[in-house]
Amino acid sequence: MSVEDRIRKDITENDVVLYMKGTPQFPQCGFSGKSVQILKACGVKFKGVDVLADQEVREGVKRFSNWPTIPQLYVRGEFIGGCDIMTELYEKGELQKLVAGEKV
Repeated sequence: MSVEDRIRKDITENDVVLYMKGTPQFPQCGFSGKSVQILKACGVKFKGVDVLADQEVREGVKRFSNWPTIPQLYVRGEFIGGCDIMTELYEKGELQKLVAGEKV
């Protein structure tokens, strides 16, 4: 299975996926940590994928989304963005609606 297929499978089978450095329990960078806190504040269950554990996924997800940085958030198969975009959407109350499946 190609790395693109693995990413597609993850974002199809899980409503909310965060590609991050480290794990939700032990983030390895400040941006990943902040992203985890935002998702926890939304009260949403999500799958964290540690890109540090797999170099192929780390590079593959950047190509897949055409986005150069980690973390990356996907909601229902749609790429949302990184930490700054998540923060902005959360502060506007839009991220909470997105992860709950409401229209924004």
